[in-house]
Amino acid sequence: MTAASGLCRDCFSRTGSARRCPSCGSPRVLRHPELDSLTIAHMDCDAFYASVEKRDNPDLADKPVIIGGGKRGVVSTACYVARIRGVRSAMPMFQALKLCPEAVVIKPRMSVYAEVSKQIRALMDELTPVVEPLSLDEAFMDLSGTQRLHGHPPAVMLARLVKRMKDELGVTGSIGLSHNKFLAKVASDLEKPRGFSVIGRAETAEFLRDKPVRLIWGIGPAAQESLERAGIRTFTDLLRWEQEALVARFGAMGQRLWHLARGEDRRRVSAHDPIKSISNETTFFEDTGDADVLDGHIWRMAEKVADRAKARGLAGRVVTLKLKRANHRVLSRQQSLRDPTQMADRIYRTARALFDQLGDQGPYRLLGCGLSHLCPETEADVSGDLLDPQAAQRARAERATDAIRKRFGADAILKGRGMR
Repeated sequence: MTAASGLCRDCFSRTGSARRCPSCGSPRVLRHPELDSLTIAHMDCDAFYASVEKRDNPDLADKPVIIGGGKRGVVSTACYVARIRGVRSAMPMFQALKLCPEAVVIKPRMSVYAEVSKQIRALMDELTPVVEPLSLDEAFMDLSGTQRLHGHPPAVMLARLVKRMKDELGVTGSIGLSHNKFLAKVASDLEKPRGFSVIGRAETAEFLRDKPVRLIWGIGPAAQESLERAGIRTFTDLLRWEQEALVARFGAMGQRLWHLARGEDRRRVSAHDPIKSISNETTFFEDTGDADVLDGHIWRMAEKVADRAKARGLAGRVVTLKLKRANHRVLSRQQSLRDPTQMADRIYRTARALFDQLGDQGPYRLLGCGLSHLCPETEADVSGDLLDPQAAQRARAERATDAIRKRFGADAILKGRGMR
């Protein structure tokens, strides 16, 4: 390990082998023998929605905060105070409140989160033109060749990034730095919140050896169960399999698993992959076939999809409705529009018509709504609807509502159907 391999994450001084920063005394010193040579990073905000709410309401600073719906909804995210009590994303709200009855529950404000996300993206764009966002609160970055531009190695610039996020935007993030996307994403989860973890080339095999395969992004409960049936629980188990055998057993996923077991990931960080769809879904605490209750959910889903589309400056030509029945059978319906839209009213009316076409097939355990075949918002809602002369008036009202909510908060105006 060289003397230059230490970095203070608070003042960015190079610390050598000192346990504390000689310049500012901080114990947050990062050391790694490959610190100055790794260039692929993953930044993941810490409990993003909850962090924004605590930033905007300092009275919540030390309180457990859950972002999500009512008692029938699920947890979107929870702050770390609530997570200590066992609250997790996607947990039914009733269960979360049993674990943490004193929690403050807040409905998501997607337009606010999207605006903060844009500000974070602007900070990342200052570091490198190669930023690949995965969602509002996480992204990959390739900082190859940026040392000449900034005069510092990527690790220093990444430490500065998360400090700027905290100082200028009031949210925190964790960094993973490695030699490929797979390991960078794994690293960003190792020390949350406010973590900065490094996985170098030389240590990759040893690091992965006994780790569970659920570390692999995209390995959900069903895939994990399938792997366990084959006797695969850890990366060591994977290494025992020949490539051909994995492909024969798991298809294309087997090819990917063979490479990831060896820490290999050839995917490039791409700043140009377009967003293909925008969607939102919710799982009900109790299965329901109540048309009024489902109508309220369809409206809320449509509003969230519209908020995300507007925040990204996008519109979509195809509206999708997804329902999962009590027996887990998924029903999906799509409708192509004459011209693209980003308006909640139009998304809702289209999704509601799709729901009516299904007839009485409930009860349902899950509902989702989405927008696809995306395009710039300048192409949206341009021709009007001759069969619905009130559509333009409703669109103007929705734009006015958006402006009021942006100024006074998401709850400044509520529609009756959204409260069902």
